[in-house]
Amino acid sequence: YLPPADLIARLQLDSTASVWDDPDPLVSRLDRHQQVREARIGRHLPGTLVVTVRENLPVALVPSAKGFTVIDDRAQPLPIDPSSAKLDLPIIAARDTGITRLLAELRSRYPKLFARVSEIRREGRNELLIRLPDVRVRTLADVTADRLAEISPVEEDLARRHLAVAELDLRYRDQVIARLQ
Repeated sequence: YLPPADLIARLQLDSTASVWDDPDPLVSRLDRHQQVREARIGRHLPGTLVVTVRENLPVALVPSAKGFTVIDDRAQPLPIDPSSAKLDLPIIAARDTGITRLLAELRSRYPKLFARVSEIRREGRNELLIRLPDVRVRTLADVTADRLAEISPVEEDLARRHLAVAELDLRYRDQVIARLQ
């Protein structure tokens, strides 16, 4: 998501720089960017610096006065214009670190399930309502990605039996309750 040209400009290198110069000031310049989670600079002799950047990945969209804001797993805004970037992210009502951490875990461990999430919102004090294309999922707010992924075999079983499900409920320990249409 971060254009390489932005990183190069941020490095502020000139033709007098040496591959042997201390890379710490360069790393510091990169680390100050909102989208950079971690930056490292190595050397490839005789004259090349190798810049490795790990980004803060977008996990959700939050409504704002100017449209939508892209946020990361810490619920921090990222400098990504959602109208110009190809983003397919869930919508959440407000910046919420509990929800964004869940989304980040889903994105890394269960990318197919993450891609299906269109919206997550809090219901009451301790519950979440997750909207997928064809089904709603009710769960407790402390749900893990592993627990949420337990809906997949249930959905597959229901589809095999040609049963249309309206809602899946994960609020009960070790159970996935299906409410049929």
